[in-house]
Amino acid sequence: MADASGPGSQNQDAAALARAMADIAERSQRVVMDFLSRPEDEREGGPVDPLNIGTAFMDLTAKMMADPTKLFEAQVNLWQNYMSLWQNTASRMMGVDAEPMVSPEGDDRRFKDETWRENPVFDYIKQSYLLTSTWITETVREVDGLDEKTAKKVEFYTKQFVDALSPTNFAVTNPEVLRATLESKGENLVKGLENLLRDLERGKGQLRITMTDKDAFKVGENIAVTPGRVIFRNDLMELIQYDPATEQVFKRPLLIMPPWINKFYILDLRPKNSFIKWAVEQGHTVFVVSWVNPDSALAKKSFEDYMLEAPLAALDAMEKATGVREANVIGYCLGGTLLASTLAYMTEKGDDRIKSATFFVSLVDFTEPGDLGIFIDEEQLEYIENEMDKKGYLEGAHMATTFNMLRANDLIWSFVINNYLMGKDPFPFDLLYWNSDSTRMPRAMHSFYLRKMYQENLLSKPGGITLDGVPIDVTKVKTPSFFLSTQEDHIAPWKTTYTTTQLFTGPRKFVLAGSGHIAGVVNHPDAKKYSYYTNAKLPASPDSWLEGAKQESGSWWPVWQKWIARHGGGKVPARKPGDGKLKALEPAPGTYVLVKAEG
Repeated sequence: MADASGPGSQNQDAAALARAMADIAERSQRVVMDFLSRPEDEREGGPVDPLNIGTAFMDLTAKMMADPTKLFEAQVNLWQNYMSLWQNTASRMMGVDAEPMVSPEGDDRRFKDETWRENPVFDYIKQSYLLTSTWITETVREVDGLDEKTAKKVEFYTKQFVDALSPTNFAVTNPEVLRATLESKGENLVKGLENLLRDLERGKGQLRITMTDKDAFKVGENIAVTPGRVIFRNDLMELIQYDPATEQVFKRPLLIMPPWINKFYILDLRPKNSFIKWAVEQGHTVFVVSWVNPDSALAKKSFEDYMLEAPLAALDAMEKATGVREANVIGYCLGGTLLASTLAYMTEKGDDRIKSATFFVSLVDFTEPGDLGIFIDEEQLEYIENEMDKKGYLEGAHMATTFNMLRANDLIWSFVINNYLMGKDPFPFDLLYWNSDSTRMPRAMHSFYLRKMYQENLLSKPGGITLDGVPIDVTKVKTPSFFLSTQEDHIAPWKTTYTTTQLFTGPRKFVLAGSGHIAGVVNHPDAKKYSYYTNAKLPASPDSWLEGAKQESGSWWPVWQKWIARHGGGKVPARKPGDGKLKALEPAPGTYVLVKAEG
């Protein structure tokens, strides 16, 4: 029998490697040539600094140089820390136990490999990075004289910079990558180059990181599978009515409005974590808005069009489908912002069809919009509007990149390591499949939303916004309301979402769940994860609310169900899609959700 590790095998490996590298070289050249052959305005993609970062850091530099003594003291402190780290490392190399000078935060998973602790060299690299990154961020944070918005922008992009420089992101300073390289004789790096090239090809010269195995999921087959029917459709949405799971249901149907920045099936990923399926099982006749993935034909669709053609049109359709005029409504994130706007509009019109409103992690007052506010200034808004002018919409990838930057270590650098350095294929993960299934934003609506809500914060001001000719005032809303926020939400900070409890004047209940914008909401009771806080009182300060709140373990879903049951209007026999005046058009999840945003 031939020796599998003999010269013949080595020659075959070398030949295979040569062929792989030749293929990579050929494909790389093609990607570059394709990119260069595109029109100049497409290649350059707009201004050199569309995010207006340069001006912010120039301001920072000027303020730092204005106080050289403070900068010198910071440098001396860093040097002293380095000297202590050298002594600490030398002691370890001589066999003496030494406590680390600095350790990763508890939720920092970058340094989980034991080599970072056990090997003195890698421990030194890790601690050196942590000392330096902490020094950089704290030095920047302590610079005096910057306006608040510039300070936040500088701090955010400084964190992006130090995260990018982590030793885990480089092959020669990542012990896991070094081991994989030795064990595979470099095949991981070759495979990583192939993965990188594939993502560049997919992005037509721009990097589009593959986060999951997209072939592992198909909407309507193994995700978004709760049985139902599309019973209504217009330009902006398909309305899905789900099959009942109980013999009796609440008289008032339940309408769910997800954000149109993403697709609705975050609430129906799998049967074991589907909020939609669970709500049906609690006796609700559930309707869900499935938003269109807009193209240039819908460029002029406005925010008020989204109100008229979604919640208001859905209420009309639901009455025809069920024979019931009244309804309970849930708004998730941007869907909640639209719900608040709609309630204020209906209040002015004397329309009382919505008998309860539930807000999942939704902003109404945008005074402190969190990290997303960093992307909202005049220069950036003009850039975004110029981009939308070209096609009539904002590419789905633009919003996806923005959200990924909010959690760069988890949603960018972890995949750089896995896909490009380790040479592995991404793991099949339904949540990341949904996260990658981006949607576009029509020009008129998105510009209005960014300027009137984020930049000018007019929704919280009486008469600040006019919809369909009606000046609205959210402080007049008296609809019973349930507010769900999450502690670790970077998109809708819970202390900001809490302010809506001070704007509305009807019966209000506020619940604070654990985790973040997605996991804290999609938390099935059977998972027995996280916890939540409740407090019957609603003081002006969110900190005061939390001080008086009671913590409970598990999911907040049953608490919401107990609350909304009081607004159900009693029980009636179960209703099936198509039994009313609206006939079923096609099975759920419908057609709109299947449209991909390639950009």
